[in-house]
Amino acid sequence: MTETRYGPQFGPDITFLGVDRCNLADPATYADADVVVVGAPFDGGTSHRPGARFGPQAIRMTDYLPSDGSRPHLALRVDALQDLRVVDAGDEEMYTGDGERSSASLEEAVYAVARTGAVPLVLGGDHTIALPDATGVARHLGFGKVSMLHFDAHADTGDIEFGSLYGHGQPMRRLIESGALRGDRFLQIGLRGYWPPPDTLSWMAEQRMRSYEMTEIGRRGLEGCLTEAFAIATDECDGVFLSVDVDVCDPGHAPGTGTPEPGGLSARQLLDSVRRICLELPVVGIDIVEVSPPYDHAEITAFLANRVALEALSAMAARRHGLSHDPAGPLLEGR
Repeated sequence: MTETRYGPQFGPDITFLGVDRCNLADPATYADADVVVVGAPFDGGTSHRPGARFGPQAIRMTDYLPSDGSRPHLALRVDALQDLRVVDAGDEEMYTGDGERSSASLEEAVYAVARTGAVPLVLGGDHTIALPDATGVARHLGFGKVSMLHFDAHADTGDIEFGSLYGHGQPMRRLIESGALRGDRFLQIGLRGYWPPPDTLSWMAEQRMRSYEMTEIGRRGLEGCLTEAFAIATDECDGVFLSVDVDVCDPGHAPGTGTPEPGGLSARQLLDSVRRICLELPVVGIDIVEVSPPYDHAEITAFLANRVALEALSAMAARRHGLSHDPAGPLLEGR
């Protein structure tokens, strides 16, 4: 982490929807924060389409409403940006040509947030950043004490890709190998397509990872799969890290991403899932990754990622107010 705030790497110096600024080098600026937004503009780990380095800027600013630090949620009747103390630390310095150095810097930034008791909300960036993100949280809560709910089309459990141990197809293996996260408390949702190969699947089975592929979700229903995953995620763990790769959604709902895979979740399914997770579970860290604005059409993917962040924050605010279930359907009493 730098001594002074680096600022924006790309584009205007804005905060997430107009929330207050903080400086990670000055703990007093986020000492009372519930959530600290951190930008991770890194796409040096991509294997196909680049551009995710521009994701944090797009997620922060893509909205049709004013950047005024307020977003009342229609269903939950909370205003996450007002009911929670949400601040934005800006972008961490992440040089695309040096993944290890960039990851180390981001890990220190996330740890600085987590050790205050605030929830780090990291805007990526490609999925390489999940390694420093979850490790930074685990350093605070304890290795093996944080579970992972991982929404993705891909398992990201590769070993050596392009001659490197680090990239957007490998962070989940590195997290388990390091001991930061337990393989048997690692839940993956939305996998599909034509990767990984059999040897990688065998390694995943050895770690006792649980993957809810789209074929299973289609057969059993998403709600049932989530309920089962929640029970595993909260067993012998003190917190849950939520990692959302936007390619978990069908490319029709998230075209602006590096490795699109047809046949995924709908935007509605993803938003409902994120809301439910943050209402029902002790979420201790979040990252939203793989938004690639150069491949986005009409900002569809950036809008979705922005709403993923807002659904998570709104549900966290509602949980603080004592709401423990999703009020989808009838309005809450007294509303």
